[in-house]
Amino acid sequence: MANAAVIGSIILPNIGGWANGLYFAGQIRKGEDKSWYDDLKKPCWTPPKYVFGPAWTILYSSMGYASYLVYEECGGFTEEAVLPLTLYGGQLLLNWAWTPIFFGLKDFKLALIEISVLSGAAVATTVAFGSVNKTAGALLLPYLAWLGYASSLTYYIWKNNPKVEVREIKDEKSQ
Repeated sequence: MANAAVIGSIILPNIGGWANGLYFAGQIRKGEDKSWYDDLKKPCWTPPKYVFGPAWTILYSSMGYASYLVYEECGGFTEEAVLPLTLYGGQLLLNWAWTPIFFGLKDFKLALIEISVLSGAAVATTVAFGSVNKTAGALLLPYLAWLGYASSLTYYIWKNNPKVEVREIKDEKSQ
C-alpha cells in the first residue's frame, strides 16, 4: 500500500503539467514546426523548448515525493499535516494556472503576477515541508530555483513583447 501512495503522490502533480502540456502544445502552433512562442522576443538564456517537459517532470516528481514524505512523517492527513499539505495543494494549483494564463490568454503581465504569488506559496510550502521533514524541504529547493528562473523569463517576455491587441488598436487609430 505504501508503494501505491508513493506512486500516487508522484503522479498527482504531473497530471496537471501533462494536461497543460498536451492541451497547450496544440494551441500554440502557427505552422508545422513553428509557434507564436517562437516569435516572442526572449533572452539569450532561454532554454530550448525540449528542456521544459523533462525539467517539469523531474520537478513535479520531486514535489510529489516530498509531499509523500510529509504525509508519512505526519501519519497521514492529520492535524500536523494540514498546513504543509494545504500549502502544497495551493501552490500546485497556482503552478498549473500559470500555463493557461501565459499560453492561453497570452497575458504576460498577469502571468508575471501569478508566478510571483506562486513563488511566495512555494517558499511557504518549502519552509512548512522542511519543518516536518528536512529531506522534503530540500527536495523543493530545485523547484524554487526553477521558479526564480521562470519568473525572470516571464518578466523579460512581458517587458519585451507588447500585447498584439494593443498594437492592433493603435494601428487602427492611425489609419
